[in-house]
Amino acid sequence: MSPERFIGAIGLSRMTVRHGDTAIALGSGDVPVLGTPAVIALAENATIAALAEFLEQSETTVGVRIEIDHSATASVGDEVVATAKVSSVEGKRIIFDVECHSGTRLVAQGTITRVLVDRVSFIARAAAEALTRGN
Repeated sequence: MSPERFIGAIGLSRMTVRHGDTAIALGSGDVPVLGTPAVIALAENATIAALAEFLEQSETTVGVRIEIDHSATASVGDEVVATAKVSSVEGKRIIFDVECHSGTRLVAQGTITRVLVDRVSFIARAAAEALTRGN
């Protein structure tokens, strides 16, 4: 099937910020607010949710590019919701517009690119590469 089947797909992901999600806990800063690595993980989870019903069993996607502007804070206990919408497809590259909100506040926005791959081939290639590195 053609990757164009993903155009317009929308996914959601939500979280309640915990102490382990803060910049201090994640090593990405020294303040007790939602850390950028957690924002990125939440946004990526929304991209995965957007494609879930459209993927064939043999397919998966892998993240290859992330551009995020993390522009506002979210504190421990705040709920943050990420939305991801497929904005375009370039061959096997699937590009998403993503936003993260806490209530009505925009916490982060940007784009994430994932690539459509055959799951078994990808895992086999990764394992072969690990063996050649001695892992």
